[in-house]
Amino acid sequence: MGPPAAICARLLSKSYGAVAACDAVDIELHSGEIHGILGENGAGKSTLMKMLIGLVVPDSGTILVDGSPVQISDPVVAASLGIGMVHQHFSLVEALSVWENVALGDSGRLDRTAVRGAVGEMGERYGLHVDPDARVADLPVGLRQRVEILKCLRREPAILIFDEPTSVLTPEESDELFGSLRNVVEQEGRSVALVSHKLTEMLGVTDRVTIMRNGRVVERCLTAETDAGALARAMVGRDVRLRSGSRPSARASAEESPSTDTRPAPVLEFRGVTVAESRGFVELDDLSLVLRAGEILGVAGVEGNGQRVIADLLSGLRSQTSGDVLVSGEVIDVGRLGATIRAGVAVIPEDRHDSGIVLGMTVAENLMLADPAAIADRGVIDRAAMGEMARGLIERFAIMCTGPNAPMWTLSGGNQQRVVLAREITASPKVLVAAQPTRGLDVGAIEYMTDQLRQVASTGVGILLISSELDEILELADRIVVLYRGEMTGEMSRSEATREKIGRLMGGDLT
Repeated sequence: MGPPAAICARLLSKSYGAVAACDAVDIELHSGEIHGILGENGAGKSTLMKMLIGLVVPDSGTILVDGSPVQISDPVVAASLGIGMVHQHFSLVEALSVWENVALGDSGRLDRTAVRGAVGEMGERYGLHVDPDARVADLPVGLRQRVEILKCLRREPAILIFDEPTSVLTPEESDELFGSLRNVVEQEGRSVALVSHKLTEMLGVTDRVTIMRNGRVVERCLTAETDAGALARAMVGRDVRLRSGSRPSARASAEESPSTDTRPAPVLEFRGVTVAESRGFVELDDLSLVLRAGEILGVAGVEGNGQRVIADLLSGLRSQTSGDVLVSGEVIDVGRLGATIRAGVAVIPEDRHDSGIVLGMTVAENLMLADPAAIADRGVIDRAAMGEMARGLIERFAIMCTGPNAPMWTLSGGNQQRVVLAREITASPKVLVAAQPTRGLDVGAIEYMTDQLRQVASTGVGILLISSELDEILELADRIVVLYRGEMTGEMSRSEATREKIGRLMGGDLT
């Protein structure tokens, strides 16, 4: 029979109103294994993990730790049972040092020497080296991730849960993290649950995978006995065309020959653009780039290295400290209200809930936000015209909703993103800024979004693709620029790009 599972869920359920986030879920995590939890957005993965860590109390079902039933009412109880979690969003106090953050939550008298020694010892044991006296605010995101893991490991948990751990890491840092996890599992017999939407991570790191869809477990498999196609099919219930990491491009070939006269005209230029905060911190440092008509220019980099500032500039939310932004050869005052929209710039923002949609409005109202004058009569919105316009876009972009008057909050993440896409590209832009366009989407919605971006580029629109997903950049972009701490560390054609080369540049390695 063997030993019992390190942690086991039996018929675990959780509903929010009429929506079943988890519906009678069974799962077992065994010691000495990395267990992948895979599923599309809204499949129930996060709710399941929150029940195991005590952040959510299940409506029904049983949780067993080492074969014994337990009640996990909060994270303190979970910690006492040997369960720890490294969350996707950091919970560090930036003003404190590394060792002070690791010590947060300790009871009794604080022993600085002991904590600093523990940080050094764990760094040696797991390959998670970090200066215990460094201030967290001064650390790059990769090292901050290490601090989060050290905080968790110091409690000596038998079960570790990782939620999207590589979203802020370079490829090299991701490889180091997974190497450390494998050491933890193999040398100390711990159990690791890895929640991720990246199929390559599931296949390259885990021992077995559980796939969820619509709150239920739909498939379980040994990683060695499956492939990316089978995992994607289980996630969405149909065959999906997966990212290949490459694509042929006639435009890329033209760009590689600067002497040719056949290159399309620039539709967007940054000339020595610098953006600095009032405190003097430089967010973009003398950035120059050119985007041509019909081209997809990928902007790669770990999050927080200036990408969002570029999108904010082109959305009219920020102004540069120095330098010029040009659209079709004309200098644009990006800080002037509506200037970028009038110049022909459309933006798919990285956080659709923050600046892309209004959840309390209807689908029709969200679709007309970019140009309300188009369906207005003497300054008054024509509701009939708005409804007709919305019905046409809902059909054209296959937006799954009950109709134009459906509240935006009732749509899935993928369909909300379709609303944003429909609104922006039907404005006939010269430039489309696509910032993290597939974030939070399942593989089926990703397939649709990438197809749409290709189609838009084929009509002559220049696309500035800002993404922390390296596979997305490599599949879609004709040319690639890499940012590190607000500076451009590299520029290359797609044919010159490799994951290793881009990864080094993302980490600031110019050698």
